[in-house]
Amino acid sequence: MSIPTLQMKGISKRFPGVVALDDVDLEVYPGEIVALAGENGAGKSTLMNILGGIHQPDSGSLRIDGDETAIRSVSDAIERGIGFIHQELNVLDNLDVAENVFLGREPVWAGPLRLIDRKGIHSQADVLLKRLGSNLSGRTPVKGLSIAQQQTVEIAKALSLNARILIMDEPTSCLTLSETARLFEVAKELKAQGVSIIYITHRLGEIANLADRVVVLRDGRNAGTLAGDEITHDRIVKLMVGRDLNRFHDRVASSGEAGYLRVLNLRTKRYPEHSTSFDVRRGEILALAGLVGAGRSEVALAIFGVEPAVAGTVLLDGNPITILSPRDAIARGIYLVSEDRRKSGLVLEMPIRENITLPALPAYASAGLIDRAAERRVAQDICGKLNIRTPSIEVSAANLSGGNQQKVVLAKWLSLNPKVLIFDEPTRGIDVGAKAEIYRLMRRLAESGVAIIMISSDMEEVLGESDRVAVMHEGAITGILERNECSEEAIMRLAVGQGAT
Repeated sequence: MSIPTLQMKGISKRFPGVVALDDVDLEVYPGEIVALAGENGAGKSTLMNILGGIHQPDSGSLRIDGDETAIRSVSDAIERGIGFIHQELNVLDNLDVAENVFLGREPVWAGPLRLIDRKGIHSQADVLLKRLGSNLSGRTPVKGLSIAQQQTVEIAKALSLNARILIMDEPTSCLTLSETARLFEVAKELKAQGVSIIYITHRLGEIANLADRVVVLRDGRNAGTLAGDEITHDRIVKLMVGRDLNRFHDRVASSGEAGYLRVLNLRTKRYPEHSTSFDVRRGEILALAGLVGAGRSEVALAIFGVEPAVAGTVLLDGNPITILSPRDAIARGIYLVSEDRRKSGLVLEMPIRENITLPALPAYASAGLIDRAAERRVAQDICGKLNIRTPSIEVSAANLSGGNQQKVVLAKWLSLNPKVLIFDEPTRGIDVGAKAEIYRLMRRLAESGVAIIMISSDMEEVLGESDRVAVMHEGAITGILERNECSEEAIMRLAVGQGAT
């Protein structure tokens, strides 16, 4: 057998109050795709941050091509041929696509003047983007790109490094089906060229389709390894959580009145010529499905007042309401769990406690002073209910894993009394165990009478959790499917604009 390209042996790492990794081993061979699975907080990101030079291990050894080495910085990792596609996007929106791809590594000309070869970086970026099946140009400004397009820029940046070891952390979390398929083709091409790939995803179906082996972490330790035909959804889940897990729970059909929330002829800035109309019952989960770019998030932002609608009417419980800002929506009990938790869902520098209580801060104030004890009681209670993994509610949100950050976003709204909750990609980047918790929570909220709109690109989630599905294409609803009409084929037909048959 060949020497492993990468061998991490006995890796341990502790943070204040947390043992993140405890004697973890990982090997990857040339031309092998190894999936790294585990619940949020299992240690996946910490292990990869050590490999990427962001953190230093407390103990353990790291070998590349059989030679023991130390990676003390990100530049060290890059020099050793390690590329990292991070889950959280790191693009600069004041630059264009090519400038992001080659940031800090721009080719120069004119000798000592060292002028950036702009023609060169744009042509090289175009080659990388074409390889990914993207129609973006290297000259396209990043400002205004969708989350999926920004993710494509991040992937192009990693490919530009010609890495021998490539870490992909949730690379498809906001890609379309065609973009995901193209990424898989690129991964397989890189594998054929001898590149070693570490693939992290919570979409377990992707692991079965792509990985040669699966290494599972649980609570900072190795939980097991699966290979070949052993790689199945149920076996991965059992290693991740230590038990069998029901993915979806039984639903009781909503008995609430139709039209509790009504959206009539809504036109957004992105699709001003197309109108959208739909209603949501009390106690119902209405999924908004469609391809990335169909205008679903824009509808959510308009209802919540982030980007006021160009035209249209919103009625709540039969009464027309005016929403010109998020403050208006919050005052009426309409809340949005946004797609980009780091940018618009959290104040990362604040502790968990303050993030949770921020939307209703006046409720914790008396004579202008904040009652910290009351804040702590509420935050502690809801952190327990949502199983937010943290040593303290005083930890800053920036230090949490992606899944736990998403739970804090949910917690801040659930500490209030929502009438309407809009979930935009509620489980993006969240592990299977946390997904099950969020699904149970959504169903409990619906059963208590909350009207829920769930925007999701995860077809399994749409089919498994919704009572009805409204499908969008280019800013308009192309059809609304009742529970017994829902299938992947029916949804995709509407999503590409073919209309109901």
